[in-house]
Amino acid sequence: MSKDSYAAAGVDIAAADRTLELIKPAVRATYTPHVVTDVGSYGGMFALDLSRWREPVLVGSVDSVGTKVMVAAAAGQHGGVGYDMVHHSVNDIAVMGAEPLFFLDYYATAKLEPEIAAEVIGGLAAACREVGCALVGGELAELPGMYTEGHYDLVGTIVGAVDRSNAIDGSRVGDGDALLALPSVGLHTNGYSLARKVLLADAGLDLHAVPAGLEVTLAEALLAPHRCYLAPLRALWSAGLLRAAAHITGGGVYDNLPRVLPKGWGAQVRRGTWPEPPIFGLIARLGQVPAADLFRTFNMGLGMLVVVAQADVEAAHAALTAVGSEAYLVGEVTAAHAGVVVAEA
Repeated sequence: MSKDSYAAAGVDIAAADRTLELIKPAVRATYTPHVVTDVGSYGGMFALDLSRWREPVLVGSVDSVGTKVMVAAAAGQHGGVGYDMVHHSVNDIAVMGAEPLFFLDYYATAKLEPEIAAEVIGGLAAACREVGCALVGGELAELPGMYTEGHYDLVGTIVGAVDRSNAIDGSRVGDGDALLALPSVGLHTNGYSLARKVLLADAGLDLHAVPAGLEVTLAEALLAPHRCYLAPLRALWSAGLLRAAAHITGGGVYDNLPRVLPKGWGAQVRRGTWPEPPIFGLIARLGQVPAADLFRTFNMGLGMLVVVAQADVEAAHAALTAVGSEAYLVGEVTAAHAGVVVAEA
């Protein structure tokens, strides 16, 4: 068997080596003084600075970018999905009060194209660097026969830490507490299977054209990177104002907000009190998608919902404005019923 037999079977080790060389500078640029190992180690080693916390609790999360990568591949625009992966993950642990420490990624494809992989992971590394999170390891997997040629999958794992006494777990939520929305820029990383069906498969829209109702190309609207809410959440933690936070991802507001409320409690959300990115209206109109399905599939402009006491709404607005974050009063928590009710304002 020749040395090229594996390549003939569809796995190009030389391409993996080339990709690794391309991404090394970006990955190393994320390293903090706590990173012990270098690129290429079997595992990433991170020295936890125990002086930062009295009783540190590690918080971990794993997620993917979903079928947004299919839109990125079709548009030939790959750097933003790295930001999507990191920001989604950071938000998921930040709602619990955790600061990001380190990140690991998994990039899998049918045929490894080093320049595309480097663009994706370069975006991921840049996002890690911006939030102070070290990219300590990852996997490049070439899996012919499992993935469709020209497409790839991106998965990320994040680990952060929070002092046990400062963990945000919803236990301080009270009846009548206010809901403030930190707006999204679009779909973020959820609902792309429905969006692709409605906009691309059924309506046949051109990704590089500007559809009626949008001010940017369809690709720009669909690929707008997932917003990071770490800075506004930090502002609310440090001011002692945050009672709970819900990252509105898969399942929309109906599934995500109840996760941070006391059992059996619910919320009233008043539609029309925050700006909905026009991409959602385009999907609703072309796909005749009912409101209930929209709010269970997409974030609908509610990127992050934070719970604060009614008496603290003004202070919360001030804290958020100080870090450049918009916020909208969109509803309140209620003990009168379970589940979320979305009504027109």
